[in-house]
Amino acid sequence: MRSRPESRSRCAVSMPVEWNQTKPGIEIAALTDVGRQRGNNEDSYIYWEPDSEKEFHRKGRLAVVADGMGGYEGGQEASRLAVETVRHVYDNNFDGDPQQALLSAVTTAHENIQRYAAEHIQFQGMGTTCTALALLDHRLYFAHVGDSRLYLVRPTAISRLTRDHSYVGRLVESGIVRSEDAESHPQRHILTAALGSGKEILPDTPEQPITLEKNDSLLLCTDGLWSVVGEQELARGVRSHPPAEACHALIDMALERGAPDNVTVLILHISS
Repeated sequence: MRSRPESRSRCAVSMPVEWNQTKPGIEIAALTDVGRQRGNNEDSYIYWEPDSEKEFHRKGRLAVVADGMGGYEGGQEASRLAVETVRHVYDNNFDGDPQQALLSAVTTAHENIQRYAAEHIQFQGMGTTCTALALLDHRLYFAHVGDSRLYLVRPTAISRLTRDHSYVGRLVESGIVRSEDAESHPQRHILTAALGSGKEILPDTPEQPITLEKNDSLLLCTDGLWSVVGEQELARGVRSHPPAEACHALIDMALERGAPDNVTVLILHISS
Protein backbone atom coordinates (compact mmCIF):
# COMPACT_ATOMS: atom_id res chain seq x y z
CA MET A 1 0.00 0.00 0.00
CA ARG A 2 1.34 3.40 -0.91
CA SER A 3 1.80 5.90 1.86
CA ARG A 4 4.27 8.64 2.52
CA PRO A 5 4.26 10.24 5.98
CA GLU A 6 6.53 13.27 6.01
CA SER A 7 7.65 15.65 8.74
CA ARG A 8 10.69 17.30 10.30
CA SER A 9 12.09 18.94 7.17
CA ARG A 10 14.99 21.21 8.13
CA CYS A 11 16.15 22.41 4.74
CA ALA A 12 15.56 25.93 3.50
CA VAL A 13 14.12 24.67 0.23
CA SER A 14 12.65 21.18 0.17
CA MET A 15 11.99 19.02 -2.86
CA PRO A 16 8.32 18.26 -3.48
CA VAL A 17 7.07 14.72 -3.02
CA GLU A 18 5.17 13.47 -6.09
CA TRP A 19 3.15 10.27 -6.21
CA ASN A 20 3.67 9.22 -9.82
CA GLN A 21 2.35 5.69 -9.30
CA THR A 22 -1.10 6.67 -8.11
CA LYS A 23 -4.20 5.28 -9.74
CA PRO A 24 -5.21 7.25 -12.88
CA GLY A 25 -7.35 10.36 -12.70
CA ILE A 26 -5.39 12.50 -10.26
CA GLU A 27 -2.11 14.38 -9.92
CA ILE A 28 -0.70 14.81 -6.42
CA ALA A 29 2.28 16.55 -4.85
CA ALA A 30 3.23 17.85 -1.41
CA LEU A 31 5.97 19.95 0.12
CA THR A 32 6.92 20.99 3.63
CA ASP A 33 9.45 23.55 4.84
CA VAL A 34 10.70 24.53 8.27
CA GLY A 35 10.26 28.22 7.47
CA ARG A 36 12.52 31.15 8.33
CA GLN A 37 12.13 31.38 12.10
CA ARG A 38 11.67 27.85 13.47
CA GLY A 39 14.38 25.37 14.37
CA ASN A 40 12.31 22.26 13.70
CA ASN A 41 9.32 21.22 11.63
CA GLU A 42 6.23 20.18 13.60
CA ASP A 43 4.07 19.63 10.49
CA SER A 44 3.33 16.18 9.07
CA TYR A 45 1.38 14.96 6.05
CA ILE A 46 0.46 11.77 4.27
CA TYR A 47 -1.12 10.56 1.06
CA TRP A 48 -2.31 6.95 0.86
CA GLU A 49 -4.23 4.68 -1.47
CA PRO A 50 -4.63 0.86 -1.49
CA ASP A 51 -2.54 -1.13 -3.95
CA SER A 52 -5.28 -3.55 -4.95
CA GLU A 53 -7.99 -2.40 -7.35
CA LYS A 54 -10.68 -4.00 -5.21
CA GLU A 55 -9.66 -2.15 -2.07
CA PHE A 56 -9.10 1.07 -4.00
CA HIS A 57 -12.67 0.99 -5.30
CA ARG A 58 -13.90 0.45 -1.71
CA LYS A 59 -11.77 2.99 0.12
CA GLY A 60 -10.55 5.50 -2.45
CA ARG A 61 -7.76 7.93 -1.62
CA LEU A 62 -6.73 9.47 1.70
CA ALA A 63 -4.75 12.65 2.43
CA VAL A 64 -3.96 14.21 5.81
CA VAL A 65 -2.15 17.34 7.00
CA ALA A 66 -1.35 18.02 10.67
CA ASP A 67 0.38 20.90 12.47
CA GLY A 68 1.74 19.92 15.88
CA MET A 69 2.18 21.94 19.05
CA GLY A 70 3.72 21.28 22.42
CA GLY A 71 7.39 22.09 22.36
CA TYR A 72 10.40 20.97 20.36
CA GLU A 73 9.58 17.24 20.31
CA GLY A 74 5.96 17.26 21.42
CA GLY A 75 4.55 18.90 18.31
CA GLN A 76 6.51 16.58 16.02
CA GLU A 77 5.28 13.49 17.85
CA ALA A 78 1.67 14.69 17.95
CA SER A 79 1.47 15.43 14.21
CA ARG A 80 3.26 12.18 13.36
CA LEU A 81 0.87 10.17 15.54
CA ALA A 82 -2.10 11.92 13.96
CA VAL A 83 -1.28 11.16 10.33
CA GLU A 84 -0.11 7.60 11.03
CA THR A 85 -3.15 6.78 13.17
CA VAL A 86 -5.61 8.21 10.65
CA ARG A 87 -4.06 6.17 7.86
CA HIS A 88 -4.03 2.96 9.92
CA VAL A 89 -7.58 3.27 11.21
CA TYR A 90 -9.03 4.36 7.86
CA ASP A 91 -7.45 1.35 6.17
CA ASN A 92 -8.01 -1.33 8.80
CA ASN A 93 -11.38 -0.30 10.27
CA PHE A 94 -13.11 0.77 7.05
CA ASP A 95 -16.77 -0.27 7.12
CA GLY A 96 -17.91 1.04 3.74
CA ASP A 97 -18.67 4.63 4.80
CA PRO A 98 -15.73 7.00 4.10
CA GLN A 99 -17.13 9.78 6.28
CA GLN A 100 -17.61 7.53 9.28
CA ALA A 101 -14.17 6.01 8.73
CA LEU A 102 -12.59 9.47 8.83
CA LEU A 103 -14.44 10.39 12.02
CA SER A 104 -13.36 7.16 13.69
CA ALA A 105 -9.78 7.66 12.53
CA VAL A 106 -9.53 11.24 13.80
CA THR A 107 -11.14 10.33 17.13
CA THR A 108 -8.70 7.44 17.59
CA ALA A 109 -5.80 9.77 16.79
CA HIS A 110 -7.01 12.13 19.53
CA GLU A 111 -7.07 9.25 22.01
CA ASN A 112 -3.65 7.94 20.93
CA ILE A 113 -2.05 11.36 21.37
CA GLN A 114 -3.52 11.71 24.85
CA ARG A 115 -2.34 8.22 25.78
CA TYR A 116 1.15 8.92 24.47
CA ALA A 117 1.35 12.18 26.44
CA ALA A 118 0.23 10.40 29.61
CA GLU A 119 2.97 7.78 29.16
CA HIS A 120 5.70 10.35 28.38
CA ILE A 121 5.65 13.17 30.90
CA GLN A 122 7.91 15.37 28.77
CA PHE A 123 5.16 15.47 26.13
CA GLN A 124 2.31 16.60 28.36
CA GLY A 125 0.38 19.33 26.58
CA MET A 126 1.21 18.01 23.11
CA GLY A 127 -1.45 18.36 20.46
CA THR A 128 -2.02 18.90 16.77
CA THR A 129 -4.40 20.16 14.16
CA CYS A 130 -5.66 17.53 11.74
CA THR A 131 -7.40 17.93 8.40
CA ALA A 132 -8.11 14.59 6.70
CA LEU A 133 -9.90 13.96 3.43
CA ALA A 134 -11.06 10.92 1.54
CA LEU A 135 -11.80 10.93 -2.16
CA LEU A 136 -13.95 8.12 -3.55
CA ASP A 137 -15.52 8.15 -7.03
CA HIS A 138 -15.09 11.94 -7.29
CA ARG A 139 -16.90 12.43 -3.99
CA LEU A 140 -15.03 14.33 -1.29
CA TYR A 141 -15.36 13.60 2.43
CA PHE A 142 -13.38 15.24 5.23
CA ALA A 143 -12.92 15.56 8.99
CA HIS A 144 -11.26 18.62 10.46
CA VAL A 145 -9.98 19.84 13.84
CA GLY A 146 -7.84 22.96 14.35
CA ASP A 147 -6.74 25.66 11.93
CA SER A 148 -5.09 23.82 9.07
CA ARG A 149 -7.26 24.32 6.00
CA LEU A 150 -8.84 22.55 3.06
CA TYR A 151 -9.63 24.59 -0.05
CA LEU A 152 -11.49 23.63 -3.20
CA VAL A 153 -9.92 25.44 -6.15
CA ARG A 154 -12.03 25.47 -9.31
CA PRO A 155 -11.08 27.11 -12.60
CA THR A 156 -13.02 30.26 -11.69
CA ALA A 157 -13.38 30.20 -7.89
CA ILE A 158 -11.77 29.16 -4.61
CA SER A 159 -13.78 27.98 -1.59
CA ARG A 160 -12.54 27.29 1.91
CA LEU A 161 -14.24 24.09 3.06
CA THR A 162 -13.04 24.16 6.67
CA ARG A 163 -13.43 26.70 9.44
CA ASP A 164 -10.70 27.60 11.89
CA HIS A 165 -11.12 26.24 15.41
CA SER A 166 -9.43 29.25 16.93
CA TYR A 167 -10.13 32.16 19.23
CA VAL A 168 -10.15 34.56 16.28
CA GLY A 169 -12.34 32.15 14.32
CA ARG A 170 -14.94 32.49 17.04
CA LEU A 171 -14.66 36.28 16.90
CA VAL A 172 -15.30 36.18 13.16
CA GLU A 173 -18.30 33.87 13.55
CA SER A 174 -19.76 36.20 16.19
CA GLY A 175 -19.22 39.27 13.99
CA ILE A 176 -16.68 40.94 16.30
CA VAL A 177 -13.78 40.63 13.83
CA ARG A 178 -14.08 40.93 10.05
CA SER A 179 -12.95 37.88 8.10
CA GLU A 180 -10.48 39.99 6.09
CA ASP A 181 -8.79 41.07 9.35
CA ALA A 182 -8.65 37.62 10.92
CA GLU A 183 -5.56 36.35 9.13
CA SER A 184 -3.40 39.18 10.48
CA HIS A 185 -4.93 39.22 13.97
CA PRO A 186 -2.23 38.89 16.68
CA GLN A 187 -4.20 36.13 18.45
CA ARG A 188 -5.06 34.09 15.35
CA HIS A 189 -2.88 31.15 16.45
CA ILE A 190 -4.78 30.46 19.70
CA LEU A 191 -6.65 27.20 19.05
CA THR A 192 -9.99 26.29 20.62
CA ALA A 193 -9.78 22.63 19.49
CA ALA A 194 -6.92 20.26 18.71
CA LEU A 195 -6.24 16.54 18.77
CA GLY A 196 -4.86 15.65 22.19
CA SER A 197 -6.53 18.62 23.90
CA GLY A 198 -9.65 18.21 26.06
CA LYS A 199 -11.71 15.12 26.81
CA GLU A 200 -13.65 14.96 23.57
CA ILE A 201 -13.38 16.39 20.09
CA LEU A 202 -16.10 17.19 17.58
CA PRO A 203 -14.51 17.25 14.11
CA ASP A 204 -16.16 19.34 11.44
CA THR A 205 -17.54 17.31 8.53
CA PRO A 206 -19.54 18.19 5.40
CA GLU A 207 -23.30 17.65 5.55
CA GLN A 208 -23.05 15.76 2.27
CA PRO A 209 -20.07 14.57 0.24
CA ILE A 210 -18.90 17.19 -2.27
CA THR A 211 -18.87 16.11 -5.91
CA LEU A 212 -15.66 17.05 -7.70
CA GLU A 213 -15.25 17.76 -11.39
CA LYS A 214 -12.43 17.56 -13.89
CA ASN A 215 -9.84 20.32 -13.32
CA ASP A 216 -10.87 20.84 -9.70
CA SER A 217 -7.98 20.95 -7.24
CA LEU A 218 -7.90 20.34 -3.49
CA LEU A 219 -5.40 22.28 -1.41
CA LEU A 220 -4.50 21.14 2.10
CA CYS A 221 -2.21 23.46 4.04
CA THR A 222 -1.06 24.50 7.49
CA ASP A 223 -1.36 28.03 8.85
CA GLY A 224 2.26 28.69 7.91
CA LEU A 225 0.97 29.10 4.36
CA TRP A 226 -2.47 30.68 4.63
CA SER A 227 -1.40 33.24 7.25
CA VAL A 228 0.97 34.92 4.77
CA VAL A 229 -0.52 34.01 1.37
CA GLY A 230 -4.04 35.21 0.55
CA GLU A 231 -6.82 33.08 -0.92
CA GLN A 232 -6.65 34.55 -4.41
CA GLU A 233 -2.88 34.10 -4.43
CA LEU A 234 -3.36 30.48 -3.39
CA ALA A 235 -5.85 30.00 -6.20
CA ARG A 236 -3.56 31.54 -8.81
CA GLY A 237 -0.64 29.41 -7.65
CA VAL A 238 -2.65 26.21 -7.90
CA ARG A 239 -4.19 27.05 -11.28
CA SER A 240 -0.98 28.27 -12.90
CA HIS A 241 1.22 25.22 -12.33
CA PRO A 242 1.16 21.44 -12.11
CA PRO A 243 0.92 20.30 -8.46
CA ALA A 244 4.67 19.89 -7.82
CA GLU A 245 5.49 23.31 -9.27
CA ALA A 246 2.53 24.87 -7.45
CA CYS A 247 3.83 23.51 -4.12
CA HIS A 248 7.19 25.15 -4.76
CA ALA A 249 5.64 28.43 -5.90
CA LEU A 250 3.40 28.72 -2.83
CA ILE A 251 6.10 27.86 -0.32
CA ASP A 252 8.55 30.20 -2.04
CA MET A 253 5.94 32.94 -1.63
CA ALA A 254 5.66 32.18 2.09
CA LEU A 255 9.45 32.19 2.46
CA GLU A 256 9.72 35.53 0.70
CA ARG A 257 7.29 36.95 3.28
CA GLY A 258 9.29 35.76 6.26
CA ALA A 259 7.65 32.35 6.86
CA PRO A 260 7.45 32.72 10.65
CA ASP A 261 6.01 29.20 10.98
CA ASN A 262 6.48 25.79 9.36
CA VAL A 263 4.81 25.63 5.95
CA THR A 264 3.15 22.55 4.47
CA VAL A 265 1.05 22.19 1.34
CA LEU A 266 -0.52 19.15 -0.35
CA ILE A 267 -2.31 19.50 -3.69
CA LEU A 268 -4.58 17.00 -5.45
CA HIS A 269 -5.64 17.87 -8.99
CA ILE A 270 -8.51 16.02 -10.65
CA SER A 271 -7.23 15.32 -14.17
CA SER A 272 -10.05 13.13 -15.48
